[in-house]
Order: sequence, then C-alpha cells, then structure tokens
Amino acid sequence: MIEPKGFRAFIAQIEKEGGLKRIRRQVSAEYEAAGVLAAFDPQPTLLENIRGYTTPIVGNVYSTRSLFAKYFGISERELTAYLLRALSKPVEVGEVEKGDAPCQEVVEETLDLPRQLPALLHTEGDGGRYLTAATFCVRDPEYGFNLSVHRLMLLEDEPRRMGIRIVPRDLYTYLKRAKGEIEAVATIGNGLGYMVAAATTVPTGYDELGLANALERQVLVRALSVDLPVPADSEFVLEGRIVENPSIKEGPFFDLTLTLDAVRDQPVFEVKRLTHRAKPYYHEVLPGLSEHRSLMGLPREVTVYSEVSKVAECVDVRLTPGGGCWLHGVVKIRKKQEDDGLKAIEAAFRGHGSLKHVVIVDEDIDIDDPSQIEWAIATRFQAKHGLVVIDDAVGSSLDPSADRMTRKTSKMGLDATIPHDKPKEIFRRWGYQEVKRDSYD
Repeated sequence: MIEPKGFRAFIAQIEKEGGLKRIRRQVSAEYEAAGVLAAFDPQPTLLENIRGYTTPIVGNVYSTRSLFAKYFGISERELTAYLLRALSKPVEVGEVEKGDAPCQEVVEETLDLPRQLPALLHTEGDGGRYLTAATFCVRDPEYGFNLSVHRLMLLEDEPRRMGIRIVPRDLYTYLKRAKGEIEAVATIGNGLGYMVAAATTVPTGYDELGLANALERQVLVRALSVDLPVPADSEFVLEGRIVENPSIKEGPFFDLTLTLDAVRDQPVFEVKRLTHRAKPYYHEVLPGLSEHRSLMGLPREVTVYSEVSKVAECVDVRLTPGGGCWLHGVVKIRKKQEDDGLKAIEAAFRGHGSLKHVVIVDEDIDIDDPSQIEWAIATRFQAKHGLVVIDDAVGSSLDPSADRMTRKTSKMGLDATIPHDKPKEIFRRWGYQEVKRDSYD
C-alpha cells in the first residue's frame, strides 16, 4: 500500500514534470471542449476557462499505462503484478473519519446541477450533457459496500435529477435487493486507486474499498446527508439516492466502441446535496479515447490474467485499442501442454464477460505490436484445431452487432500458439542484424 496521492496532487506532479497541457482560451462545454481534449489525447489537459462556468475541466489524466505506473510510483512492467497483489489481498479500511474534509469545504444549499457542473455535450449524436467520471458507492446489508463507475445524463430542466446507466452487475443487484431505491454517493475527481477499484469486476460481496485501500491508503469521511463513506480529497460529492421507478429515457451516448449506445429506460439519481472543494477541478473522462479505455481496460486485463493463470502459465494480457480496450484481447502464455491455448481462451472469457474475440500467443510475441499478433495468426494458427466459437453468449451492450437488450452475441477465440507436434524451429521469427543508421551516412 502506498500513501494517498489523489487526483489533485497527481495533476500537480504531472505539471511539475512538464506533462500538463493548459488551455487558457475560453471554450464551450458543447462539443468544443470535448474536441480540444480529443485533439490533445492522451496528454493530460486542463481547460481553464469554460464558457458559463467558473470550474476548470481536467481530462486525459489517467490515459496511459505510463501514467498509471507513474501514479503508483512503479514501472510499467510492474503494473500488472501490482494490481494483482492488491486484488488478491484487499486491506480493510477501518473507521471512517468525521469532521472537516476538502471535499466538504463548500456545501451548496440550492441545487441546479446543469448550471453547477460543467458536464460536456460530446457529439451531435448524444442525448444530452453527460458526467463521465462519477464513481458511486452504495451499501447492501449483506454484501457490504460496492464501488462502480456510471455515466450520468443531465436533464436540463431538472435541478436535482439525472439519468444513470446501470448494466446488470453489482449495483443493479443491490438496487433490486433494495426494492428499487437505494442511498448512493457519487464522487468526481478521485485518486486512481479508488477509480481502479470501482472499475474492477469482482465477485459480489468482495471488499472493493479494501482493494482501493490496498492500491493506495484511503482517507474516507462520512457524507453529510447519507450514511456512506466518500474519499476526503474528492473534488465533488453528490449525495442522494438511486430510484428505479419511474424510469427515464437515457441516451444515446457516444461510447467506448466509438458508436452511439442505445436509448434505454434507466433509473434516476436524485441528488439531495452537493459538496465540493473551495476551488474544484471537474474531471472529464472523454468517451471512447485513451483515458476511458485505460480505466475500463486495465482492470479487466488483471481479472483475465488471474483467470488464465488458473489453467496455464500466463505471461501478459492486453485489451487492444481496436476493440476499445474492451471487446478484443490478446493473452501471452508460456505453453507447456498442447491444450494450454484452448484452456486459456475459455479462461479469458471467464475473466472478462464482455470480451468478444481473444487471441492466445506464445511468449516470443510482442502483444503491443499488432503486426506481430497478426503474424502469429498467419503462421501458427489453424482454424481446424485452434478456433473456438461460442454462440448465443452474453457479451457487451456496447457492441452494436450484439442484441442491445439481451446482449446475446457470438464469441471467438484463436489459439495462435506453436503446436507441440511440429518442430519449434520452423516457427521461429527471424530477422536481420541491427545496425546504427547514422554509421552509414
């Protein structure tokens, strides 16, 4: 466990090291701000002057593996092992503190969320302005606390209510068990440990606050109007309840796959109280680009690694950009048995339920190089022996080719590892002697 760093301190560190881009000219929250953040993706970017708002916007903060590693003070090579250790050994948080906290410096007595939060309208296809970094905490009497990240659609004529997209995971389960109404807090501008814990898929009842605490020590305080903990150094805290009925139409929303997610009947987040720092930053996770992919994909790489390691020697995992770091994956194994590749395919789908296509490769393949992955498929894969197709499976609601309501899809795995019944030497990747070009001018 490392000492807490936090969202604001990390931004200051990035700027001190010359990595933060500051945009001083005024920009609009409608389309323009999203366009600016996209233009500088994946560089951390601060928009100082948002038309109609006093709060600056920061995006691309946790956008790369390098930034993840920098935050935790480790090398990129150590990142998967660091996350795995925390996942396997959560650290109980203990007592929640009471009293003054940075996130409660200002208590808004009158709520008008569309005017108080500089949420962005991202594309012309979106159904409204969206909060994209809201990290929720709820509690179930039996299962305990649950952390999760959900998009929130502002309703321009509603000062306190927002549409919340909830997929059938733990928050959905908690809401059903609470008979359609549950107290909740949503925080914006959180440390990476808290956000990674919220984005990781774990069994129901797993201690996600403990995972956050294992990644970096959590300092939590009690929310003012609901009996739930919040990170003391969050930028914004929205306290209230999630109500299933009456539902509202939520969407469309430009999402991870760079397509518009569907319009659905979704629950409402009713906000009772808004607190924030005296001079807060608003964290924007730009849909579909590097920060969104990193926060969604990296935690799932760890769960895939964990599952594959149960059946084979897993070396590394990547969820690849072409699949939105969500639908496509590559798993590198150290093959010992002929069926290790096929077993790794099945395990990968268990490790990440939204995974649609996965390729298994040997340890000599660079899984960050798409051409090497394609080369492995071209030279080591035979569909007759290495193709796995799973039909009528539950996949991702973000896949426009799947059934949007049932999530039914077909999944495919390719075992592109060297077969054991052929000489290994014929599959060796050859190359040329490396030379320094400037020596031959």
